[in-house]
Parts: sequence; C-alpha cells; structure tokens
Amino acid sequence: MKTTVRLLFVMATLPLGLQAQRAVSPGKSLSIVPAAIPSLPPKQPIDSVAIADWKTFPEVKLTLPIASGPFQPTWESIEKNYPGVPAWLREAKFGIWVHFGPQSAGQSGDWYARKLYVEGTPAYKNHLKNYGHPSKVGYKEVLRDWNPTKLNPNTLAKIYKDAGAKFLLIQGVHHDNFDLWNSRYHPWNSVNVGLKRDLIGEWAKACQSEGLRFGVTFHHEYTWWWWQAAFGSDKEGSMKGVPYDANLTLADGKGKWWQGLDPRLLYGIDLREYKGVSEAAYSKWSPPPAGIFSKHLDYGKWYATQWAQRMMDVVDQYSPDFIYTDGTSDQPFSGNGTGVGLKADAMQRVIADFYNRTLQRRGKADVFSIVKFRHHTNGTVNTEEFGIPEAINSSEPWIAETPVGDWFYAPNFVYDSGMMLKYIIEAIARDGNAAICISLLPDGSLDKGSQTMLNEVGDWMRRNGEAVYGSRAWRIPGEGEQVNGKLNMLPGGALGRRHAEFVFTSADFRFTVGKNGALYAFSMVAPQPSTELLIKSLGTTANLLDKPIKTVNLLGYKKAVTWRQTAEGLRITYPQDGSCKTSAVFRIE
Repeated sequence: MKTTVRLLFVMATLPLGLQAQRAVSPGKSLSIVPAAIPSLPPKQPIDSVAIADWKTFPEVKLTLPIASGPFQPTWESIEKNYPGVPAWLREAKFGIWVHFGPQSAGQSGDWYARKLYVEGTPAYKNHLKNYGHPSKVGYKEVLRDWNPTKLNPNTLAKIYKDAGAKFLLIQGVHHDNFDLWNSRYHPWNSVNVGLKRDLIGEWAKACQSEGLRFGVTFHHEYTWWWWQAAFGSDKEGSMKGVPYDANLTLADGKGKWWQGLDPRLLYGIDLREYKGVSEAAYSKWSPPPAGIFSKHLDYGKWYATQWAQRMMDVVDQYSPDFIYTDGTSDQPFSGNGTGVGLKADAMQRVIADFYNRTLQRRGKADVFSIVKFRHHTNGTVNTEEFGIPEAINSSEPWIAETPVGDWFYAPNFVYDSGMMLKYIIEAIARDGNAAICISLLPDGSLDKGSQTMLNEVGDWMRRNGEAVYGSRAWRIPGEGEQVNGKLNMLPGGALGRRHAEFVFTSADFRFTVGKNGALYAFSMVAPQPSTELLIKSLGTTANLLDKPIKTVNLLGYKKAVTWRQTAEGLRITYPQDGSCKTSAVFRIE
C-alpha cells in the first residue's frame, strides 16, 4: 500500500503552545511538524573519532519554551516549588506495567528491534523466518504490518483493576523510536503508520473510566546510539556486506509504501565513527563509552529538542498522572551511561513544563516524574528495575518494576501468582511500590496463563488489601532464614521459574503498617493447617513493640485465632480451615 505523508518542517524553537492548543480525538491524524534535521558532517571511518570528555563539557541549554508557571527548567527551581509526591502513590502501592508495542510482533523478548540486526541472535533468526532479510525488510516493515486487533484497553483496564492494580505505566515510545500516540512531532507514530490507532489516547480514556491513575513512559533517549547495528550488514553468508535498511534515505522511498517518511527519523544517523559505538551496538545491553558526540552537536541539540517536544506533546494531549524516563544515568542527556552523546537540560525543561501545565489545568501539581537512577530530588520518583533493596528505603518514593518473563512477549514464560504477590510484598515491606509487566501477545490479548495469574492475584488482594494499600514500612522489613548473613528474600531479575520455585519457610515473615495504624505480618508461605507459627520480632524481649499485643486476626477469616505473646515471640496457631494461598496475613494490634 502506497502512503504519502504530509510533512511540514518548522524550526525546533517554535513555541509549543502555538502548535498544541487543542485536544485531539484519538485516531484523527494531525499535521506533523518535526524540525528539519540539521546538516551533518561527512562520515568518518568506524572507530576513528574519540568521544569528547563529558565531565568538562558545558550543559547545553535548550531554547525550547515551556508552559508558564513557577517551575523553571532547573533542578533548583523544581525542588523549591514541588509540593511533594501526591498521596495517591502511597495509597496505590501496586500497578501494572503495560510494556507493549510493535516489538512484541517479533516474539523474541526485549530489544527485538535492535537484535534483529545482530546476526545469529534469536531475534535475527525469527525476523528472517517471519519477515525476511533486514536489508530488504527491516523494522520499518514490522511497524507497517503490526496490527494488534485484539488490543482492547477498556477490557484490559478492567482486568488489571480486578487484579488489584491502582495505576498503570503505559509505554509511550520505546527505544525503537515509534510513538504510540497521535504525535505532533514525529511521523513514525501509530496513527500515521501501520495500525492507525492512538493507543495512548485509548489507554487514557480506559484508565479514566476505571478510576485508575496512569503514567506514560518514554525510552527514546537511547535511540540515537541504540540503533547503530541497523547501519551494519551481515558478516557472513550470501548477504554478507549488503547494508541493512537503516542506510536508506528519504529519496529511496520514492514509489514505495514509506514514501515521504525519512528513515533517519526512525533509525537516527550513523554514529559508528565514535570509538566504542560499534562495539556497544553488538553488546547485550551496554551503551557506548561515556562522552560527547562532539562532531554532531547540532544534531544532538536537535535530537534532545525533539525528544522533549514529544514528551510535552503527550502531557498536553492526555494529561497523565506521571511521566517516566528510562536510563542508567542520573538524568537523560547527561553525557554518561545511557545519557551518552550530549549534556543538556532537556529533562528539566520537560518536568517544569509538565508541572506548570498541570497547575494550569488542575490547580495543583499532583503529578510526578520518574527519572530512573536519579539521586533523591524533590520532584522526582525513582525505580528499582528487577531488584528490591535489602533494607527499608523511606528516603524517597520508589517503585520496584519487573516483568513476568520479559518486557516483551516470548513463548514459554512461567506464570505464577505466588511470585507476583511475593514480589509486591517484598517491595511494600521496604516502603516501596510495585509495578509488574504482564506481556501482551502480539495481537494485544492476554494468554490464558496471564489471565489465570491475574485472577489469583486479585483474589488475594481482595482478601488482604488492607495490609497493602496505603501501607508503610515497619521498623524492619521482615524476619526469617538468613543467607550469608542477610535476610532470605526473593531474588532479582525478571520473574520466572526460579522465583516461582524459590523456597521460603514458615519462619519467613514480612511486615507493614496499615493506614489504620495496625501492624501486619505476612507469612511468605501458605501455612499448613494447625501449624504453630512463631514471629520472633514480636516477642516481649525483642523491644520492637511499644506495648503488648491485644488482638491478632487472620485477614479473610471470620473466626478467632489462637495466639499468645511470649518472650520468644508471637505464637499463632494457623486454623485448620484457614484456606490461605501464597501468604497468610495477620493484623496485630
């Protein structure tokens, strides 16, 4: 199918407010107004240019205007004016990570779009089998063909709410650089290419209908170094040396389905001349060495500006409750870690615009911004990807995040509600929140294993939610068996078989304090009928309680339980007809 795309080129500094004044009905395509890519210097041989020192490089101040208000685009202004993280985050505690996009079509797990250009990987092999060789049929064709016909945000929002989730993290754009909304600043988007749907618009309406908070996630800071393998070619075989499709130009699209779509706006530009960039492109996940792409400063400034404009566009059109940026540095475009290439104030501008715009609309800045790995800053929230800290962390709000299986769908995931619930318990016992990704099938549906798992999580939450929602950490996260001198706890990583089969004993407990002031103790196994449980931390000589225990109740159980507090600990006889699954939760007052 031949598609001609209308592109209107304007300067990157055109005020956002002049371009984005009206709400848009999902699915109605907008005129796209990306700034023209600046002139590029001549290409140099691979690994021939040193990356400039990022530590001494001055931070670039973008000229992109922001919404008016008290927040200025500096960390100092953000910290000074931010009123604090909204109370709803502590109340929510559990959310679902909707990490879904066209990369699910590869059924190869996370980073399919990049790995399909890495010869010999499962993603490369799957792409050859399902699409063709990436010199002729690359990721852009995946975007053209991807059509999740069974994706129904209204249905899924209801399922997630029934599972006990109070908020959703919804992927807006991954490292693949494909916007899943009616993007004003980027032609490679889901309304303009392929499925012709405004997915963020659909999710926003579904969340509002179900009373769920939602945030939109942005991972496109990586894009300009993440795609570098796509500029390569096979190193062996019949297609050896034939360039992959990222090498195509706008002119090459004449008469083809992607006529008018510049491949550079999807794949970026070839930056392999910088030392270490090519090697990093074939690593499992590593970014290039820290530093500045000093010969491409104009391009870097253009890229950071467009990166920010796209986030501001989502804020303007959909009014999310929070935004999220991926990365391993303390802010995007830091020159270090995943922020390699440029040092700029793009993140500060996005946050200041977000908070000012929210103030204008809601009268208060009851939103937040997740900046992964940033040190404690009033105005940001942090995350713990895969792992959960050993100790209680009440110094800043944080969300533990992990997928079941992987961030994008692949066959043979292990589904177990117990590992999901234990992950949540481990997080809230340390004063955090938990967001878990249940990867959707390429068609946008949940498979049977996912549905069963979510139903079981919802059943447990309905019985034990008072110990979860609105809770805070107690004096210690838990007690139980020690491994190398540390509390035995669920291991890190994506949730899978080793988590489902991880061994806890009846001596393992976790604690929270509910918003009602009661102490809650979570057993990390489902106790056997008539078993006597011993919680040592609640003994009279442990010196962790301010007063003697007066009542002990098993949540979801209407009868009294037998218990006694001794010097050794709190002894509870689990009832013969207790019928708890995964974890029994006791309210202790």
